[in-house]
Amino acid sequence: MSTTGPNRIFDDFAKLMTDAAGAAQGLRREAENAFRAQAERVLNSMDVVKREEFEAMRDMAIKARAVNTALAARIDALEAKLASTSPSSDAPSEPPAS
Repeated sequence: MSTTGPNRIFDDFAKLMTDAAGAAQGLRREAENAFRAQAERVLNSMDVVKREEFEAMRDMAIKARAVNTALAARIDALEAKLASTSPSSDAPSEPPAS
């Protein structure tokens, strides 16, 4: 049973709007994909690091700083031990005569 008159016009108009909404969503997805691809190309050409790489380097720097601090404390302890066991003399030692 086919509709006639004003109902048919409204049905056609509703179908047209539904199709237009679907087309608009498709265009939006295409625009987003194009923008994302262009942004990625620009970032790659600028040699910008990715977040994962930055996080990995930050973790490595934190570990290196901790090791450096531990080694500095160890050196201080060894120097203190060496200073307490050696004769205290502010004058530099004489080189051996040949």
